[in-house]
Amino acid sequence: MNKPLRIGTRDSALALWQANTLQERLAELGIDSTLVPIKSQGDLDLKQPLYAMGVTGIFTKALDIALLNQHIDLAIHSMKDVPTQLPKGIVQAAVLERGPVEDVMVWKNAQAKAKEHHIIATGSLRRKAQWKSKYPQDDVVNLRGNIQTRLEKLHASAWDGAIFAAAALERLEIADEVVEPLTDFLPAAAQGALMVVCHVSDEDIAQQLTLLNHRESEVCTQIERDFLRTMEGGCTAPIGALATLEGKNIHFSGGVFSLQGGQAKTVETIFPTGEAKNKGIELAQELLLNGGKELMKEFKSKHE
Repeated sequence: MNKPLRIGTRDSALALWQANTLQERLAELGIDSTLVPIKSQGDLDLKQPLYAMGVTGIFTKALDIALLNQHIDLAIHSMKDVPTQLPKGIVQAAVLERGPVEDVMVWKNAQAKAKEHHIIATGSLRRKAQWKSKYPQDDVVNLRGNIQTRLEKLHASAWDGAIFAAAALERLEIADEVVEPLTDFLPAAAQGALMVVCHVSDEDIAQQLTLLNHRESEVCTQIERDFLRTMEGGCTAPIGALATLEGKNIHFSGGVFSLQGGQAKTVETIFPTGEAKNKGIELAQELLLNGGKELMKEFKSKHE
């Protein structure tokens, strides 16, 4: 009898939802699995802003190490947290069907939303930059922690609202909040998508996981991650990207934002699905030549 596949996971509620989802999908294929909880540095340090922690893959590094040491067989990540360059020895085996891509504002209450001047909480420079671009009079403060912790901090503080990924709230079935979709925000590259990774030597496992791969989600997230990588922006950079398949065409929007919201350089285009390969690279190169490079220099000078 084959041993159950060991799925590495952080122990937050959202990470466990992801791991349980993978376990259920594997069970549908007749594959047994077990969960192996692992702490990440991002979970242990909840005070320091993500962009100030000095490493990429802050939520994936511990699982990467466990996978490389073959203490686990699989890991599943929120794809937006995964560095665009995977560690040597680890391969992307599947992208599950993508969930909601947008950001949402969770207001403390209706009265807070109605105020003229707000205090908004987020740990994302991308979200901060886009909010400040629209509402320069508002203050934006740092917020870290898992979903439940961030919601608790919001309701216990003097803040008026906090920005979350819609997919996270949906997956944890959090509905008793005053939520406003931020439909004009560019999301993080691959936001709402889940990536399954395995060791490069585990060819049998990789082959089995191809049955879980959602091709549309794979293609669109690859474009977005190519764009992010070529912009030389890590998971914390103020860069947004979104590719969506509509019929036989792919709609793409991408941008980089100044940290205080004063400037933005964006690109938007439509192209046939047959031209998807390397398109994210091309579009990032175009944006860098059209002012994006200067905004990236600003970000790097302040956060590297």
